[in-house]
Amino acid sequence: MPWCRGGSKWRRVNRFDLAGGVGCLGKREHLMISIQVKQLTKQFGSVVALHGLDLTINPGELFFLLGPSGCGKTTLLRSLAGFYIPEKGQILFGDEDVTRLAPHKRNTGMMFQSYALWPHMSVAENVAFGLEERKVSADEIKRRVGEALESVRMEKYAERKPNQLSGGQQQRIALARALVIRPRCLLLDEPLSNLDAKLRLEMRTEIRRVCKEFKLTTVYVTHDQKEALSIADRMAILESGHILQVGTPRDVYKRPTRKTVAHFIGETDFLPGKVLGIAAGFVTVETEVGKFDGIFGDPAKPPAVGAEVTVSIRPECWELHRNAEARNVVRGRIGDSVYLGEVAQYDFVTTNGTKLKIFERNPRFVDGSSRGELYATVEPEDVVVLTE
Repeated sequence: MPWCRGGSKWRRVNRFDLAGGVGCLGKREHLMISIQVKQLTKQFGSVVALHGLDLTINPGELFFLLGPSGCGKTTLLRSLAGFYIPEKGQILFGDEDVTRLAPHKRNTGMMFQSYALWPHMSVAENVAFGLEERKVSADEIKRRVGEALESVRMEKYAERKPNQLSGGQQQRIALARALVIRPRCLLLDEPLSNLDAKLRLEMRTEIRRVCKEFKLTTVYVTHDQKEALSIADRMAILESGHILQVGTPRDVYKRPTRKTVAHFIGETDFLPGKVLGIAAGFVTVETEVGKFDGIFGDPAKPPAVGAEVTVSIRPECWELHRNAEARNVVRGRIGDSVYLGEVAQYDFVTTNGTKLKIFERNPRFVDGSSRGELYATVEPEDVVVLTE
């Protein structure tokens, strides 16, 4: 049940006593908005952090910004929040131009890497803080805080201080504080980076559940690929202030359009080669380890016959056989191996000395090097030909 404050004390109340029936985070109270970024440019002195970015985030979407340190993802997030004012371009929340609107007038919920909780305040007081700053009435604060804590399953901890909570619990309180103000959108800046691996897995699910339950348009910055692949609706990969690719997690992982994207999202084998021919949507490429039939990484930019290209193959896409197969086959032996239980990671040394990464699911051999000569094969749909 929710918590409400009477004077300086917090007490539990039945949620059906809350005025209005729906409560502070009731689904009818949220109006999903789109976010549009148009030709956004941000500079810090002579350094250009964002280069004329264009991006559309759909209403109710859980959208991730990924990239290495210094790529511009946090700068973009802080521009959406209003902490940075761009030199050029526009930011639209729905139909409203908020480019030069002050942060507190944008009504965004922000969740930082650090929990940023007031140590001298109780959990409920921390959640209520943003509402008190907005001069919300006491009765309304009671309603909203109670339901915000209930939404993140922390209603039992309202009277505790932050130092009495685990890291995962503190992160839930930070999320409740962001939700309680009824934000038009939720902005998350690497919110799980301070948690251990088990808690990160738990909080990924919780964040997605809350965002979808309350239909919040959410922008989430992270450098953790697994985090993004597991819960994002769509994602954008950034590098040096440019957006390289936008798509669903599966599209970006299985169909990278650039070598940089393929390298950043997961592991991959890169093989330089030359296009021999194009037929029926497949590309035939000659590489140092043999010929491969593959697909276009970027269908909008198909390579020409004779063009220099790069073949990208994910390690888990290879299969090992005792006998040769007719298509996309490489001969070699297993070198170094790492056994991880459900998967073994091999260095596969081809006959010409090239090393390939190969992951074998449910491995039957602890020492892969004892298996002698093998043939590694891959389906054409898993061979991505990049023109970059």
